[in-house]
Amino acid sequence: MEKDTFFIKRIRELADISYQRDIVTFTDFLNLNEQNLVNMERFPGITVEFYGGYDHAERVMAAFHPASVQYEWEYPLSCLKIEARSRKFSEDLTHRDYLGAILNLGVDRSVTGDILVKDHTAWLFCHERIAGFLAENLLRVRHTEVTAEVSAGDVDIPEPELLPVTGTCSSVRLDSLIALAFQASRSSMVSYIESGLVFANGKLITSNGYEPKEGDIISVRGKGRFIFDGAGGKTKKGRISVRLLRYQ
Repeated sequence: MEKDTFFIKRIRELADISYQRDIVTFTDFLNLNEQNLVNMERFPGITVEFYGGYDHAERVMAAFHPASVQYEWEYPLSCLKIEARSRKFSEDLTHRDYLGAILNLGVDRSVTGDILVKDHTAWLFCHERIAGFLAENLLRVRHTEVTAEVSAGDVDIPEPELLPVTGTCSSVRLDSLIALAFQASRSSMVSYIESGLVFANGKLITSNGYEPKEGDIISVRGKGRFIFDGAGGKTKKGRISVRLLRYQ
């Protein structure tokens, strides 16, 4: 695809600049497919790290830096806390509502990361170059008036809500686990895998028989994501007990 070709060319340029100038370079926020493309590349003499503002963020920036870099550096991202001006008259706003309001301001999705929503409040991770603009111009989400403030220092964000899911599988295969996670048939999940919509820790997985390791984060585009929390013993019928933690 032309878009992927352009993206790969750009990340190679960033890695090359980092190596030649002995500096740290950064991408904008990457979706799962873009993270996979970075993971597939090799950058001699360069270390690649990912971060999205908090542990296990889905949308992350990639940082390229040579081993010779000894100084401290930080990702060029900020966190905005978005609150309703009046909770009494606030709607029950969703992730989609906040994202729609942000994009309606003409902001490109690539400069925004994850949006965490809880109790009429949202935390938006974004590129630092756009933080001030959003703080000044994000005044309404749907019909609710809001304020947006750039957080200073460490950000106290809500812990992700994880729903425990338990069940049994004939084997600890990827198709079996995602079927259990989203309460679907295993056959219906095969198309997601074969269509390139399933990722394990940001890496594209196209094999139905792939066996995740304990602690792996499995993301299914259009469905959600979950943590494989491990397998237990076998039932009398030889099926394996498994534990999942599904993001809400």
